[in-house]
Amino acid sequence: METTVQEQELLTKANEVVELLAEGKFIEAMENYLADDVQLFEGNNPAKIGKAFTIAEEQKLLDTVTAFHGYTVTSGPAVKGDTTFYEAVMEFDTNDGTQHRFEQVVRTQWKDGKIVNERYYHA
Repeated sequence: METTVQEQELLTKANEVVELLAEGKFIEAMENYLADDVQLFEGNNPAKIGKAFTIAEEQKLLDTVTAFHGYTVTSGPAVKGDTTFYEAVMEFDTNDGTQHRFEQVVRTQWKDGKIVNERYYHA
């Protein structure tokens, strides 16, 4: 099955996002790629709504990080229509001494080159 031009463009954007995440540039990725009215879901939790709110919440988490060990894409990104998918592992330590390892699948819906809806499925 061949990808469309739009799908190729989304795949390029998804790769740009994961490259920033791999460098630990979470806020930069969010500033560049989130739509103003984005909805982000962590698993089955209620959505975080809006770019400014979502970035503020991310910054609160990042303020607790004492060591970042990586964000590694293990599969994808893949694209179908206006949606990209990838699987990744994120590892970091926080100032309470906890070592975190999140294995996740990320499903992202795009509109006009921006992320409008994203869900993280964690294991």
